[in-house]
Amino acid sequence: MTELDPEIAGLLKRNAEGLVCAVAQQRGTGEVLMVAWMNDEALHLTLTTRRATYFSRSRGKLWVKGETSGHTQQVHDVRLDCDGDTVLLTVDQEGAACHTGDRTCFDARQLLKP
Repeated sequence: MTELDPEIAGLLKRNAEGLVCAVAQQRGTGEVLMVAWMNDEALHLTLTTRRATYFSRSRGKLWVKGETSGHTQQVHDVRLDCDGDTVLLTVDQEGAACHTGDRTCFDARQLLKP
């Protein structure tokens, strides 16, 4: 296991499972692509490799975005929100961000129509 910088780790407010919410946003447009979860190791790997790495709650393991699909996220910036419980990743998305094949995970279900 790789270690997250203790200074960064001290800023995080994790949920009961030891995870923080991660929002991926397209660089340049601000388009929200997806929401996932990170543990300390996923955040450390994201910061050091600049490849978006998340923690799968259903599989109980790390996954690098695009490792099997080719739909990668190159990370350009990572910010922590004011409460310390959410990170914002600014990325260059290659291909679809959503596992359904949609550009974003927010394309299919619009709840409030203009």
